[in-house]
Amino acid sequence: MSDSKEAPRRFMTTKQAAEELNVGEPLVRSLLKSGELRGVQFGGRNLWRIEITELESYIAKMYEKTAEKVASGEFQDTDD
Repeated sequence: MSDSKEAPRRFMTTKQAAEELNVGEPLVRSLLKSGELRGVQFGGRNLWRIEITELESYIAKMYEKTAEKVASGEFQDTDD
């Protein structure tokens, strides 16, 4: 019997990352270019891929930064 389960996906596109974060794709590209979000670029056509574990690490860092801002009182309540 063969196992028909697909292997878990390792990488996602900038579009998929934007959907996961509920933000626009330009913001994801900006995070990649600044190095705040780690990814790999293939070819010369701005083709980025983000490892799922890297996106999870970025989200964890943002939780930490948010908690620090809340604790210090500098949290701004703007839900756009």
